[in-house]
Order: sequence, then structure tokens, then C-alpha cells
Amino acid sequence: MTALASPAAVLPAARRPRAGIAALTVFAAVPAALALWTALHAPRAHVLLDYWHVLAKITDDRGHLVLDQVFTYHLDQPFVLPSLLFYADAAWFGGDNRVLTVLTVALVAGIGACLYSMLPASLSPHRKAALAAGMSWLLFTSHLAEIWLQGTNGISWIPAVFFTVLAASQAHRGRVRTAATAALLASLSFGAGLPAFFVVAAIFLLRRENRAATIAMAAAGVVVLTGWLLTKPNSAQSLATTALDPDGRLSAATAALGSLWSGDQAVLAVLAGALTTALLTACAIAAKHDPRAAGWIGIAGYAAALAALVALGRTSPLAPGGNIGLISRYAITSTLALIALLVLATLVRPQWPVTALVIGICAISLTTHALGGTKADLTRRGYAPLALAPLALRTEATDVLDQLHIQRDVIPAAKALAAYPFNPSFTLGCHGPELGTAINPNTATDLPVAHGAVTTTRPAGGALITGWTDLHPDCILVTDPTGTVTGGGITGLPSPAPGIPDGNAWQATAHPGTGPVTVYAAQGGRVYRLHESAATPG
Repeated sequence: MTALASPAAVLPAARRPRAGIAALTVFAAVPAALALWTALHAPRAHVLLDYWHVLAKITDDRGHLVLDQVFTYHLDQPFVLPSLLFYADAAWFGGDNRVLTVLTVALVAGIGACLYSMLPASLSPHRKAALAAGMSWLLFTSHLAEIWLQGTNGISWIPAVFFTVLAASQAHRGRVRTAATAALLASLSFGAGLPAFFVVAAIFLLRRENRAATIAMAAAGVVVLTGWLLTKPNSAQSLATTALDPDGRLSAATAALGSLWSGDQAVLAVLAGALTTALLTACAIAAKHDPRAAGWIGIAGYAAALAALVALGRTSPLAPGGNIGLISRYAITSTLALIALLVLATLVRPQWPVTALVIGICAISLTTHALGGTKADLTRRGYAPLALAPLALRTEATDVLDQLHIQRDVIPAAKALAAYPFNPSFTLGCHGPELGTAINPNTATDLPVAHGAVTTTRPAGGALITGWTDLHPDCILVTDPTGTVTGGGITGLPSPAPGIPDGNAWQATAHPGTGPVTVYAAQGGRVYRLHESAATPG
């Protein structure tokens, strides 16, 4: 008689698969938690001009929604859903940037859920868990820090991508109506959603299940694209070149597809994009007769379409790094391409050991995330000076608003909606003095020029006032001749000139027409008077 194995010998082996899946689940949750933390701790204020431009366009001076303006183009593209979300944020949540950053994280999680639902049931639980972890790390990559920090860009781009991926996932299951509805919503969201109907048509074609649906979706795509081309304004995008420039546009498209593999070096992104494209093409050809791969080939095609749209509409030699494909928000293109490649490679090479797949996915996830740190830092530094926007709006410093490219026409509507900074939650960040507070000049300490100065010549209300200080103050205060606080500023800015260390620069503004102004740095309840000087430390 054969002896039965003891429970102690059996349980560890039985628990091992579940432990592996649990570990991968925890691993997958890490980047999502980091993105959510960033979104929750993002600046409250909307500092990007697009938010205020759209809000000014779709509202009247009483803050009422002008519905017909919602259906007009923004940046020469459909912008219906983002416009409505911007208005809802201003009207219901006081214009809080964090509402939109958290919503962006939720939509990206929705993209991940749609992609996970496309994984074939034939894959083992461990392979599914490994691919899900890879999806999470690639979707919540540090390369996309821009959309966790600024809801304007997140909500401009991500709804279109979400609805397109949703449409692809529904088409992958053969669901015609829901796929068509999602594709329509994508088309109304932004230019990133214009390829949605073509993606759905391609998936139906690869599945060979519904010829009528394939033709209908392709026809709908032609109607959407033709309608947009016939009605869009004939103007260039911000900084974009109008030259033919095939080499530059190919470089931008390829860099967008490989941007996860480079922080700020365009050549690395281009090489990675070319390799990704080659591998995707090989896998797609090998899997074209496998119905399980139809949706993933569609996602790969969508990534290529996004890269082409970026190259056609945004190519510019003035972009950071010299290549527009390196812009943080465009990393979603590389994300979708790499996710599609991982899944297609898994389907084409089922003989790969699970251990090798897990190790490979973890290595790709951590490497791309680490490379994105440079891009995330550049994004934070680039947006830092724009935090003056709420102060410029609140003080109605129109010259500064013009420099920030924010429409002054939005002020009446923003006031009517009580959107930040036109609500009681607005603060100068001084933990005491606010607009209208009186400052007794006799209680202020004169700060030696060696420790800080105003670098703007003859500073005045309504103008941009700049300077530096090594005090690391809580805030900057600007007073009129009577000592009343009429403005303020932001601190801890990147260095604007040689000799000024990073974090020591500041910018401020005040109500126009307040006469000669005095600038103070407030720190720990004490006020230090800053004097005008063009000199810099060191």
C-alpha cells in the first residue's frame, strides 16, 4: 500500500501558485498607488492656459454653459467631453485641478481594466497576473507624470484614449453596438479618438465574424475623419512646423513609440521605437489568424495611429530634447505599443517558461519606470513658474495673464462660478497675511542683498516681478504705498540665471495701478523687506 502524503508536504506546493499571483498583484498595485498619491498631492490650481481658454469659450459672464460652444474645436480638434468635464470641475468642485488629476488616474485604471479583459482565457493565471502587472507599470509609468500633475492635459488626452481602448475591447468580444458607442465617444473627445472607428473595423476584420459590422465601422471612420478635415480650422498647432519635413515627422512618430525607453535623449527613443515597431509587425503577422490576437493587433495599430497624429500635428524643432515625441503625455503611445507587444509575444511564443515571462516583465516595468524619472523631474520644473496663474487671475494682473497666455475674458465667468482662485479657499500661503492685510513696515527686517533681492527694475503692480532669496520663505508679499497687501508670489522656483541656486528664485505680481510697490519675503511669521538689485549671488 502506498503511503499518503502528509498535509504538511502538500500544502506548501498548493499555496505556491497563489502566493506567486498575490505577489504579482501587490507588485501591480505599486505604480497605481504612486500615481494616485501624485494626483492627490498635485497643485490645487489649474495653471495651464487650455483650461481657462476652454472655460472662457464655453461660458458666459454669468457662468452659464453655452452649449453650442462645447461642440466647437479646441486646438483644431473635437473637444466635447473634456469641455464638459472642465465646466463640471469649475461649477461643482470650485475649479480644483486635483479633481481632474484623480479622474485621470481612474480613467487610466479603466484603460488597464479594458486591456486585461482582452487577455484570452487560455492563458494560465500566472501569465495573466504577470501581464496585468506589466500593464499597470506601463500605464502608470513615471513618464506620464504630466497627466498626474496637471488635470488639464490628463483630461484633454486620456478620455479619448480610454474610449478608444474600450471600443477595441468590445470589438474584441464581437459586441458591435457597445464598440460603436465607445468609438463615437472617443471621436467626440479629442484628436486621439479620431482613429477609433478604424481600430474597431480592423478588429472585426481580423476576427472574420461580422462583415457588415466591419464595413459599417470603416464607413463611420471615413465619415468622422472626412468631416473633421473639412471643418477644422486651417492653422498650425502651438510651436508646430508647417513644413513637409518627412524626416522630422518620422523621427517624432518613432520617438513617441519608443519614449518609455528614454528620459530626454531623442536618439534612444527613436531606436527603441523602431525596434518596437519591427517586433510588433513580426508578432502581428505571426498571430494574424489567431482570433485571440485580433484586439491586440488593433491596439498596436492604434498606438501607431497616435504616433502618426503626434508627428503630423505637433512636430516642432522647439520641443524639449528637440523631438516632440519625448513630451510626457505622449508616452501613452509607447505604453500601448509595448503592452500590445508583450501580449502578442506571449501568444506567439506559448513555450516561454512562466518564470522567464515574469522576470522579463518585471525587468521591463522597473527599467522604463526608472528611466521616466528624468522626464517627471523636467515636467515638474517646467510647470513650476506657471503656479503664478491663480495670483494673476485673482489680482487681475492682465499683463501677467497675457505672458501666461491665459485669456483675461475668463475672469467674469470664473468669479460667477466661484472657481479657484475666486473662492474663500484662496490663500497666499503665508500662514497669516492675505490680500487686503496691512503690513507695518516698521516690523519688517531689511534683507541684505547677499541673501536676496528683487531683480525686476522698478517693480509695479500688474507686472511680473522676479527675484531670489536664500531664505526659502513661505511666500512673497507685495504691498502698495499704504502698506496694504495687493499681491503675492510663488517661491522655490528653478534657477532663472547662473549664480542663483535651484529653489531660490521667486515670482510675484499685484493688482495693477497700485503705485510703487514693496516686496517682502515671509518666513515663520517674520517679514523681510527685499530691495531692488540686478546682482545675483556668487
